[in-house]
Amino acid sequence: MRTRQPCHTGLNQSRSCRSSGRHPVRRVPPCTTLSRTTLPRAAGVLALVAALTSCGLFTDDEAAGPALTEPVGVTAQAGSATSVHVMWNRPVSTTEVTQYEVYRGADRVRRLSATQHMIDVTGLRPRTRYVFTVRARGADGALGPASRRVTVTTPAAVAEDRAAPSRPSGLRGSVSGTGAVSLTWRAAHDDRGVVSYDVYQGTTKIHSVGGKETRAVVTGLRPGTAYAFSVRARDAADNTSSPSTTVRLTTARGKDGGTGADATAPGDFRARSRTSDGAHYIDLSWTPPHTGGEVPAYQVFVDGAQATTVMWGADTPDAAKYSFYIGKEAGERHRVKIRAQLPDGTWGAFSPERTVTTGG
Repeated sequence: MRTRQPCHTGLNQSRSCRSSGRHPVRRVPPCTTLSRTTLPRAAGVLALVAALTSCGLFTDDEAAGPALTEPVGVTAQAGSATSVHVMWNRPVSTTEVTQYEVYRGADRVRRLSATQHMIDVTGLRPRTRYVFTVRARGADGALGPASRRVTVTTPAAVAEDRAAPSRPSGLRGSVSGTGAVSLTWRAAHDDRGVVSYDVYQGTTKIHSVGGKETRAVVTGLRPGTAYAFSVRARDAADNTSSPSTTVRLTTARGKDGGTGADATAPGDFRARSRTSDGAHYIDLSWTPPHTGGEVPAYQVFVDGAQATTVMWGADTPDAAKYSFYIGKEAGERHRVKIRAQLPDGTWGAFSPERTVTTGG
């Protein structure tokens, strides 16, 4: 098994870490000094407000509402030698979104309505590396910040390939709480190789995973709702198989958006105490959930509160490990659990909670 030490934020921060949050610096103009005795009362009040605003004590941010943030959960999957499937979720801010813009490098390739969260970018070159970002536009017309950059390389072109892959077989599904399902299937076959699998809800494509994957997690579903899913295979020449059999699933009733089942939770989660040079640490290990895509980050919760976010980047290891400093007092009990960020940007189910005693 491969293991990898991650970047992390929040606890025992390392210099190589990439922070999971943004802390914009506000440029404040110089303070204005006023003489109260030289101004009439009304003018003095207005000038005082202007002076306080110039000092940064009063700002227009609150009146303008919350700032539009970047789209989250952006993924890019090569669909063929000349196309890439890009997906994302809406920004976490409550600001109204009216439009999305998809960029390839610095070039905008498409504008989409606020209801669309995926696109097939076509007309690309085989065996070429591309970088995609997504930006949201607010009701005021302002364009929000760019999402994180996602990189994808298209496969080599296959000349004179008109044969479609066989259809995926053995499609099965299970409900993961009120807002997600997990799908698995047996691999399709193609004489030149399967490049991707497309997941359909009814007749609409809603998700794509790589050609080596045989499972996917679909999130963002409604509680207590019946869904029908099927899967198609695609090769480098953009030939698409016939659909698999259809699996019908009904999400659990309850609060909207939950992913309460174990399908999205990290597996084999373990936590133990370690002492080094008089300081106590907690060592964690786990296996990533099988999501059908990249798991870019994990949240670590200690005693019921989020303590840090562990950023893995593009290459999720088969066996993950993470260690953090907890204190210098022996005999303290702590409860630890983690959860994974799914490929669409949402957070999966929690691992089982483990109890650790420092110095124990």
